[in-house]
Parts: sequence; structure tokens; C-alpha cells
Amino acid sequence: MRNSFIKILTVACIALFSIKGNAQQDPMYTQYMYNMSVINPAYAIDDLGILNVGGLYRNQWAGMEGAPETANFFAHTGLTDRLEAGISIVHDEIGGIVKENNLYADVAYVLPVSQTSKLSFGVKAGVTFFDADLSLLQTREPGDPAMQNISEAFPNFGVGAYWFGNNYYVGLSAPNLFTAKHLENETGLARLGEENIHYFLTGGYVFDLNDNVKLKPAFMTRAVKGAPLSIDVTANVLLYNRFEAGIAYRFDETVSGLVNFRVTPELRIGYAYDYTTGNLSDFNDGTHEIIVLFDLDLLGLSKGYNVSPRFF
Repeated sequence: MRNSFIKILTVACIALFSIKGNAQQDPMYTQYMYNMSVINPAYAIDDLGILNVGGLYRNQWAGMEGAPETANFFAHTGLTDRLEAGISIVHDEIGGIVKENNLYADVAYVLPVSQTSKLSFGVKAGVTFFDADLSLLQTREPGDPAMQNISEAFPNFGVGAYWFGNNYYVGLSAPNLFTAKHLENETGLARLGEENIHYFLTGGYVFDLNDNVKLKPAFMTRAVKGAPLSIDVTANVLLYNRFEAGIAYRFDETVSGLVNFRVTPELRIGYAYDYTTGNLSDFNDGTHEIIVLFDLDLLGLSKGYNVSPRFF
């Protein structure tokens, strides 16, 4: 049906590409403070011997036909007092038609700034595999030569900086400095979209209200050509170093609720729900995001689980 084609293609434009209006290219994350290595290669745990492993699944705009789904896996560890490394895999797709897989490796170098703070610089390198099976779209003209399979690969290279102490962090990053064009005229279609450079500014602070209660505000600002500035602000409360709950607001777009629970000292599970406040609010049932975090003390050298910026 032509209506189905238009609906799915419109969602694809909104979700993966930046054209001239409000758009999304790279996946968004509500629990960004626990998914930091995916967006900033300079992210550092400053805890030799600890292996951070995590996975996240995000079902965006649930109930909407062809809505985006994102899954990622990441692992990060300190190699020496100054050197850290990580890997990340990000899978993003729309309705089984448009799929993107990103494979990255990160390296960060950590420099002491003072007795209580450090500054790390990182690079990210990898490859993006982009696939679009347009033959799955139904149109009024079956066999349209423009509706063909597209499979491309693009190199990635990103940079970042990360300043942190025992109770705060600030990060600045561009996880992919290379731009890429998708679905160009050679397929019979006018160019549908172009991947532009995303810039991220993140930060967080921990206020110790008492021995058992911590207030953890955080923010993420994202800038990309062709789209308005995206700003997330979050306020979480951590109780007894085990249970955490909070609220978040993405300006002119979503209001969110977040919870996570430390099941064991090594395992944390979190969930976030986004309620859409923008133009798509009448067409979806919100967004669901689940994250699972493992922290393995491989060498018995850990300084303690509250040292890492991810545990703020």
C-alpha cells in the first residue's frame, strides 16, 4: 500500500537521517550516563582490573509501525594506570527495512590533573555497515527498479575528552568524524539522507545528602547539522547504594522515568520509559529502554565500585 510506504519511509527519515528539519541520526539514549563509552571514546573508569560489560535495548516509539529499535553491547577496562580500552557494537534498525551496524574499538589515555581529578583523551575507530532492503516496501508499481537492496560500509573515526574526579565528570566528544551519504541518485531516488557529525557534551555530579542518600544530576547536549540542539537533563536519587530512581526531560520532546537496581555488587539492571511530548505523541505508546551492567574484578585490584564515573 502506498500509505504504508510513505509511513515507513517517513519514520526512516526521522529516525536515521538529518535532512532539513527535526531529525535523529545516531540513536538516542535515556540512560546515557551508564552508556558513556558508546558516545565518548575518552570515557575512563580509572579502576585497574575491572572489566565493565553492558548491554542496552531501546524500543523507540512503541506501537508505531516501523519504529526504530536499538541494541548495543559494550565492554571497557583499564590496561595500565594511564591506558584504557574498550569495544562497542551498536545495531539500529527500522521496521526490518533499514539496518545499521556499528563496530568500534576505543583507546583512552588518562592524565592526572590534580590530586582529585584526571583528564583523559580518547579515539574511536571502526566501521558502519548500512543495509536497506527497499524491496520490502509496497508501492503502486511492483518491481520499481528504485526499490532495490542497498548494502554499504563506511569507516568511522571519533575523538573525545573526559575530565573526572571522585564525584563529577564532564565529557566532550564527536564519536564519528566522517560523513556518509545514503540512498543517492544512482538508485533512481534523490538522495534521502546524509550522516553528519554529532557533537556530545555530557556532565554529572554527585551530592552526598547523607550516608544513604545521593542526588545525581546529569545532562547531555547533542548538536548535529540540520537538526535543533538536543538537551537532556536528568536527576536521579541513589538510596543505600542499591536502588536508584529519577526523572529526565528532553526539551520539547520527552519526559522520562528511570529506575535501576544493583542486584549484586557486580550486576545492575535499569529501565527507562519515555513519554513523547512532541508531534509524535498521538502516534506511539512511548519508548522503553532496558540496560544491564556487569562489573567484573578480574585481577582483584579494584579500588572500589564507587570510583568509576559510571557509578555516580
